[in-house]
This record gives sequence, structure tokens and C-alpha cells, in this order.
Amino acid sequence: MPTYEYECESCGHRFERFQKMTEGPLGACPKCGAKVRRLIGMGSGIILRGSTSVGSLPSGLICGRDRPCCGRDAPCDTKPCASSG
Repeated sequence: MPTYEYECESCGHRFERFQKMTEGPLGACPKCGAKVRRLIGMGSGIILRGSTSVGSLPSGLICGRDRPCCGRDAPCDTKPCASSG
């Protein structure tokens, strides 16, 4: 369930609520009962797909790529890639 942030138009109270995506926005401030507006959020965090997780990647590889960020065939000794390519 996503978290929505609200702000009261009267007292300025800001609060968050976990709501289903199918639920409508809240209408009243829990503090004073006045009308609230839903604020635009920052979006979601990391989304992992597939069977590979960050903990299962070989050392030296980042971003789930087959090769290090510098394009070398072998993992770099230092992170982030310090190789000149």
C-alpha cells in the first residue's frame, strides 16, 4: 500500500496515511477537522525484479551488470571502479 502525505488547508498540519490505491483521498484534518489536500510524493523506492538480489552479486560488480561499470572483463579491486578503462 502506498503512503500518501496530506496537509491541512487551515492549520497547516502535515501527516501521512497508508491507503489502498483504490481509496479516495482523505477529506478532513485529524487535528482540526478542516479540509486537507493530498501532496505530490517523491515516488517509490527501489524495485527489485527477478531472482538476483544485491547480496547475491559477485564482489566488484555493481548495478546488476555482467561487467564492472568501467567495462573491464574482471571485477575491479576498488569500488567504485577506479580503473581508467
